[in-house]
Amino acid sequence: MTSRPGRRATVLLFVLALPVASAQGRQAARDWSAPPAADAQANPLGARTDTVAGGAKVFRERCAMCHGNDARGTDHGPDLSRLHVQSASDGALFWKISSGNARTGMPGFSFLPVLQRWQLVQHLRALKPASSRIQ
Repeated sequence: MTSRPGRRATVLLFVLALPVASAQGRQAARDWSAPPAADAQANPLGARTDTVAGGAKVFRERCAMCHGNDARGTDHGPDLSRLHVQSASDGALFWKISSGNARTGMPGFSFLPVLQRWQLVQHLRALKPASSRIQ
């Protein structure tokens, strides 16, 4: 069993490491890029606006707990209406949804059917961009 001073030192090291881990997580998110082939992939549902509602349902079931019901972000996931997300290609978003990013805590959703993942991309495209909202 760890002594009381030993436990305090462990807790102190953990608390001091939080800002570093948080900064590393932000950097990992910025460096997270889809491979060129994935980035160039076209959304097969791109013209199907009727698929947005299905994407919203999957989002509520799988994504809202981290990104918030409105996708504006929480302590656990970023705001998906921000410019860097909205400016990504459909293929890049699909790849990120599918692959996840262990460095940032984003799980991969490759277990979802392909069309559901494309519906999630459709839902993200339907979000009102952060820059057009009153903040």
